[in-house]
Amino acid sequence: MTAPAYLAVVNPAAGGGVCGKRAPAAVARLREAGLSVDVLETTRAGEATGIVRDALARGRRHFIAVGGDGTSYEIVNGIMDAGPQAGEKPSLGMLPLGTGNSFLRDFTDRGSEYAIEALIAGKSRPCDVIRCTHARGALHFINIFSIGFVADVGATRNRRFPALGEFGYTLSTVLGVATLHPYVFPMTIDGQAEDREPLTFLSFNNSRFTGGKMMMAPDANTRDGLLDVIRVGRLSRIGLLRTFPKIFSGTHVQHPAVRCYQTPGLDLRLDDDIDVMVDGEMVRINPRRLEVVPGALDVRT
Repeated sequence: MTAPAYLAVVNPAAGGGVCGKRAPAAVARLREAGLSVDVLETTRAGEATGIVRDALARGRRHFIAVGGDGTSYEIVNGIMDAGPQAGEKPSLGMLPLGTGNSFLRDFTDRGSEYAIEALIAGKSRPCDVIRCTHARGALHFINIFSIGFVADVGATRNRRFPALGEFGYTLSTVLGVATLHPYVFPMTIDGQAEDREPLTFLSFNNSRFTGGKMMMAPDANTRDGLLDVIRVGRLSRIGLLRTFPKIFSGTHVQHPAVRCYQTPGLDLRLDDDIDVMVDGEMVRINPRRLEVVPGALDVRT
């Protein structure tokens, strides 16, 4: 079988510019191992989606996300925006040279070294993609989609403290806890009655990890055709502070306020746009339906 020809989409700004410095050596290792790799660099947020969409129209099928979770997210959306493709199924490899890659952690804790070895060895496995239909269109993700407290912390950091890096998240979390309030997100999981109970946050997961080492959905499987829903009910400030650290071990799901579901799809009925954290990116949309697209692409892991 002919070895695939890859298009590596590099976000040189990922990881505070670290990715741009490390990418040439990582790509060189792939080429030295006999892989055919072309490279395109992005210059602005969202550009990778258009690059991949255009490349698919020209017959490209195999991509490498060189950056962080956001780079993979943009490539996945480029693949899915292009619609069904004749011939080979699209594939996605990853070189996590940015801030992090939570999706890849489902398979390894060795980061870029494992990713390079997987590409050289030609490893591949089918991966589900989650489609979110919203009031103005649709987006796709392979890792996580969160609303409520978690998303509001991310939005506060982006709007008020973007120059503070990781400390900006810490400060935003402190502010979020200080102003903690319940949310109501009317949700209907396929085959069940509508849920309108107050909650702290909702997380819809295709893979287990988020934020690097947080095991948000311990039972998630990227190719089981199911979306893992983690519903964290109403918590006090003290309850949140005690429970949140347990996400690193996945034991937060044992809390009485936490409910877990697995479903191929669900519907949300919201009045307006809300802040959403999706695969490490912040967007503001009115999500209406989330559903699994089984085995939509292959991942090189």
